[in-house]
Amino acid sequence: MNKVASCTEKLTRMFEILPKMEWDKIERLAAELSHLEHEADITKNDIRNHLPKSLFIPIDRGHFLEILSVQDSIADQAEEIGMMLTLRPTEGLPHFYHTLQEYFNKNADVFWSTRQIIQEIDELLESSFGGLEAEKVKAMVEQTAHKENEAKKMYRALMAQLFAMSGNEIPVPSFFLWASLLKAIAEFSKCSERLANRIRMVLELK
Repeated sequence: MNKVASCTEKLTRMFEILPKMEWDKIERLAAELSHLEHEADITKNDIRNHLPKSLFIPIDRGHFLEILSVQDSIADQAEEIGMMLTLRPTEGLPHFYHTLQEYFNKNADVFWSTRQIIQEIDELLESSFGGLEAEKVKAMVEQTAHKENEAKKMYRALMAQLFAMSGNEIPVPSFFLWASLLKAIAEFSKCSERLANRIRMVLELK
């Protein structure tokens, strides 16, 4: 999860400098993001390859591997968004940037909430995935779901705004890029919420 967080931090940096339209820097950051995503893949594979089938762990092995897979999908999605930013979306619609940054931050907040849940794993292990610690984590999952729902509402509003502008203020290629970018960002927070829900599912099975 720390590797995935590094990907998110790099992507956040890309959004921070996007208004300046310093494309050389953005492309360099995108390359660094791809490298971090590759490191996350290596870490994922290393965990999978060194997880003995006979290992006794507090949660089902299949659930453990699924949690690992969802974490990987978040890093993949961060890289996908980073690549889209190198296509220079703000050149066609610069005045829409601050709205885009606000939207990204709202979706990124879902990820950071999920990361806090993962950071509670040690405490969950000590409590055998039960008791007050489990209730605390369940509440955190609910909060994460609420944040993802708020991000989803903003996605719908922005798509409606984008459709209203299509044909008049933005050409078709720019419209397609922006629509794809908004959807990719929405998927980023959806993956994060999916991870939080996997942890909740493990708690419900205890």
